[in-house]
Amino acid sequence: MTENVVHLHKDTNEPATVTTLTVVPEPAPPAPLPLWVRSGRAVKHVITHDHTKTTARAAARHSLYVVGGARIVGRRAWDGRTAARYERYMRTAEAAGNMELAAEWEERGQRYRDARHRRRMDLLTSPIDAAKGIAAGTGMGIGGLVALGIVMAIATKDVSDVVTPLMAAVDFINLLIWIVQVVWGPAITIGPFLALLALWAVGSKQHAAPAWALPANIKNGEGEPITPSIVIKALRDLGVAPLRNAIKEMGDAGASMLGPIRIAGCGVEVDVTLPSGVSTIEVQNRRRKLAENLTRHEHEVFIMIPVAARTVRLWIADSGALDEPIGPSPLVTDETMTADYAKGRAPWGQDLRGDAASLSLFQRHLLITGLSNQGKTAALRSLALWLALDRTVEFWVGDLKGVGDWAMCDGLATRLIQGPTDEHVIQVTEMLEDAVEEMNRRIQAPPGTQFPALIVIVDEAQVAFMCPAKDEAKRPYGGSKANSRYFMAVRKIHNQGRAVNVLMWQGTQDPTNENLPKLVREGAHTRASLALGTESQARMALGDKAVDGGAAPNLLRPGLDKGTVVVASDGIAIPAGQSSITVRTHYISTEDATAIADRAKALRDGVTTLTLIERGEDRDPLADIASVLGDKSRVRTKDVLARLAALSTDAYGGWSFIDLKRVLDDAGAEPHKSDGVMVVSRDRVLRSLANRDDEGSASAEG
Repeated sequence: MTENVVHLHKDTNEPATVTTLTVVPEPAPPAPLPLWVRSGRAVKHVITHDHTKTTARAAARHSLYVVGGARIVGRRAWDGRTAARYERYMRTAEAAGNMELAAEWEERGQRYRDARHRRRMDLLTSPIDAAKGIAAGTGMGIGGLVALGIVMAIATKDVSDVVTPLMAAVDFINLLIWIVQVVWGPAITIGPFLALLALWAVGSKQHAAPAWALPANIKNGEGEPITPSIVIKALRDLGVAPLRNAIKEMGDAGASMLGPIRIAGCGVEVDVTLPSGVSTIEVQNRRRKLAENLTRHEHEVFIMIPVAARTVRLWIADSGALDEPIGPSPLVTDETMTADYAKGRAPWGQDLRGDAASLSLFQRHLLITGLSNQGKTAALRSLALWLALDRTVEFWVGDLKGVGDWAMCDGLATRLIQGPTDEHVIQVTEMLEDAVEEMNRRIQAPPGTQFPALIVIVDEAQVAFMCPAKDEAKRPYGGSKANSRYFMAVRKIHNQGRAVNVLMWQGTQDPTNENLPKLVREGAHTRASLALGTESQARMALGDKAVDGGAAPNLLRPGLDKGTVVVASDGIAIPAGQSSITVRTHYISTEDATAIADRAKALRDGVTTLTLIERGEDRDPLADIASVLGDKSRVRTKDVLARLAALSTDAYGGWSFIDLKRVLDDAGAEPHKSDGVMVVSRDRVLRSLANRDDEGSASAEG
């Protein structure tokens, strides 16, 4: 019988835990690559390395230079020995439709053939003539040497001297033969290498190698000079089928389309006579592609239309030349410079040819526009600074930006308003309306009366056109309608101001029909534009005629072409057949502008500048009279009245001479005559003010 034994206590002798360690065998080393694989990779690395590619291209390039040079020399030799050149030129003239020129080349070719025939016929008799000449020359030479020997023998009394000159000649000939024997072997060895070197030089100069073998700077055209072949290739690849076909028919002499390539400033200029069936507009519309074909940027190629029919004039800048700054303005460098409003020209900058560009301002309204921060104010201000050196010219300035760009005109301009608010626009508008009144006064003067120039300048004029303010009669100051006060004042000055030397200069930015109305922009005689955004804006700025003639301020680079203006005006020298010119204006800094303005002030007797005043304030007539007199000892009464009206239209706009005389008589500073005209004495007015102040102080103390 089997008994079951039950253990009451846990067995503490538990079996030990067994940890199994798995040993991962190390991966077997990769089998070595076969030698042919390693060799192939090494060879591939060497072949594809940049140094290898560069070396291979260099070797191919210089080898192909020799081949290309041989081809060029062979072609030149063929052209020189045959009439192929004349045949080619004749075909070119026929393709261009110029039969007169084709007949001329045919005649030249025939003359060449006749001359060649005569030369070949002369070769038949030339051996006999040469033999006779050699025999005669030899005999005469020997006879001369013997005669010389006889003379020597007589002199020395030695008969052997008769043959001395003859033997000397024989020895000299023997020396020459020896020299030839010594040099001949090396010459035969080195000669082929010199010939190859000469062919390489010709090929290298002409870059006679495929494009893939040429250096990067030559492939990209960096620094590549403009040649007839380059211009023809650029025109051929322009994408105009009739032009391409005509050039193909012309063969290698397609350069007959071109006039002389002339150096023009920092570039070159060439006239291109287009074949029949190709219009100038087709070339103008592909300016960018033409520039790229010429390895230039778009802004470095200008296409103009000269007088000749079916002709475009290309001006091609040197690479990067237009990015270089031009020199300082003569206004800065020449402190003795003066101006002449009627006969002088303002030194404004340089044209693309590098020639000085000067602008006549005589009786011309002016408009300068462009995008913001492109140098509009600086370009406008430089003209005003030059004209300020003519002491007879008067300025009224309204700066609707108000950041101090025109602050140097304080003490130079008769009126100076600076600020962008509606109140400033109102003051500028009233200034223009006063200019209209002055214009009407001059028009009503006796015939033949000469008037000094009055230049009314409004910078940032778009602020005035966009001003929403209205006067008491609900007439708007801004806008472009017939009831707009600013708009109508500008139009009136444009219509009649030129005849009496009252001129309107405006600077505005980003033109639209709203901020630069059509009638205003078309009233300017001189229109200039800096960089713009679109062609439609370019047409607003310069007009359709200038843009159709090639003017393209919309293609100027904002920021990079700062200060570059496209000008349409009869006041500047424009090449014949063109409607505009591009000018890189001199930049005059604010510091230099202040110095020039100080020179202009020194030429004048002292100008009291009237600035923006608060409206509706109580006026002190005697103090205001003293302020408008400025530094002058005597001022004509009519000038005092005009200055008072400018100071405050509300207070003094309706004053007459009687009102002025009443105030001065009461103060004891009566007007008096000087040189036949009534004047106001500054000393009398100041003395009256001082006495009045003293009386006021005494009364206060009492």
